[in-house]
Amino acid sequence: MKWNQTYFGLLITCLWGSFYLVSCANIIPPGGGPRDTIPPRLIGSMPKDSSLNVTTKNIVITFDEYVELQSASENLVIQPYPTNTPLVDYKLRNITVKLRDSLEKNTTYAINFGSAIKDVNEGNLAKELTFVFSTGNKIDSNHYKGSVVLAESGKIDSTLIVVLHNNTHDTSILKNRPRYFTKLDGLGNFSFRFLPEGVFSAYVVPNDFTKKYDDSTKLFAFLKAPILINKETRNDTLYAFQATKKIEKVAAPSSNNNKGNDRKTAEEKRLRYTANLENGIQDLLIPLQLTFNRKINTWDSTKIVLYDTSFRPITGYTVNLDTSRTKVTLQFPWKEKTGYRIIIGKDAVKDTSGVSLLKADSARFISKREADYGSFRFRFVNIDFSKHPVLQLIQDNRIVESISLTTTDYIRKRYRPGDYEIRILLDLNNNGEWDPGNFKTKLQPELVKSFPKKITIRADRDTDQRFVF
Repeated sequence: MKWNQTYFGLLITCLWGSFYLVSCANIIPPGGGPRDTIPPRLIGSMPKDSSLNVTTKNIVITFDEYVELQSASENLVIQPYPTNTPLVDYKLRNITVKLRDSLEKNTTYAINFGSAIKDVNEGNLAKELTFVFSTGNKIDSNHYKGSVVLAESGKIDSTLIVVLHNNTHDTSILKNRPRYFTKLDGLGNFSFRFLPEGVFSAYVVPNDFTKKYDDSTKLFAFLKAPILINKETRNDTLYAFQATKKIEKVAAPSSNNNKGNDRKTAEEKRLRYTANLENGIQDLLIPLQLTFNRKINTWDSTKIVLYDTSFRPITGYTVNLDTSRTKVTLQFPWKEKTGYRIIIGKDAVKDTSGVSLLKADSARFISKREADYGSFRFRFVNIDFSKHPVLQLIQDNRIVESISLTTTDYIRKRYRPGDYEIRILLDLNNNGEWDPGNFKTKLQPELVKSFPKKITIRADRDTDQRFVF
């Protein structure tokens, strides 16, 4: 009986201890820890980074964690620019680059991975990692930096690249692959590193397959003369332009064998127009414009008549047909908050088939109030009037108005409210419009300075803004 009591006591003690241990384990759960935000770190390579007298074309780079490559063909920049695309692969902690070109003697090679390398778990990027080696007894350390600006708008296009040619003949950019190229950052800046000393021609082209200036509609920039790259190379700004604007192709109408669909409906045969009125309201700053659905062949301006609301004829206006022969404009110094009527005679206009309006037409409208407009005063500091500056007001990437500047202050008492981007065109030839460059004659494009902050003009308010060059 005593043995049984002892045995029972030991059993209870063991069970209690087991329960205690399980309970303790459940009280403190394992913690996950902070999120890993550290990018992969290079810990070794074959050959070693910055090695000299390298003969192998196979490079293996090892990181401190598992990595993978994303969009390697888009991110990798290798200098000198290879003729044959290298083979790039990854496995576990290693990235392998196999160069397919023969290695050049006494040449520094640099492989910039851009944003291609990231760790497997968190996707942290090892940005702009560059691996360097030389087939000679030194690493070239010269650099060339600068920026690229779109000449016509003063803006940045970070998809462009800067290319260097060691063949400085003008035809090289037209026919040959570049010796080196580099991408722009988000601010339009570029930077070449590990360059040899020498004379190069610098250009800007789109980052396409050819990397050549083989199409005049491509954005392009050039320096007037080759540049000497050495320890004291200057920084440059290159201004990109389109020598020829792209012509948007209009899709041809699809063919249809259905005779019923081939016939024009009565509505399509009619000569019609639309007016540039906003809910029956005429803008004080622009003419009344009638836009027709087909070209006008003959017209009689005396049959387009402006009246007041009591049908009393108004004088002092002009009626004109534009060069496209689809728009008739009635120019008049509109008075604010005033009612008008326009009557268009049935035979006032005829299209090329002799079709006129179905009947005489009339429209009643009222002009805007002065209070519907804002005013502004722009002051320009350090502006060079010898370059014939032109103020450009921009909305939706469209030039709303261009104004030649002759004084440091420009004032408008009546202007349409809205948000406007402000640019200044340096109109060197004083023809009132931006002109592109010409590579053949070494003519640089005219330049436009863009001010980053938009200006808001409010109705019935004054805006005063200072611009510094």
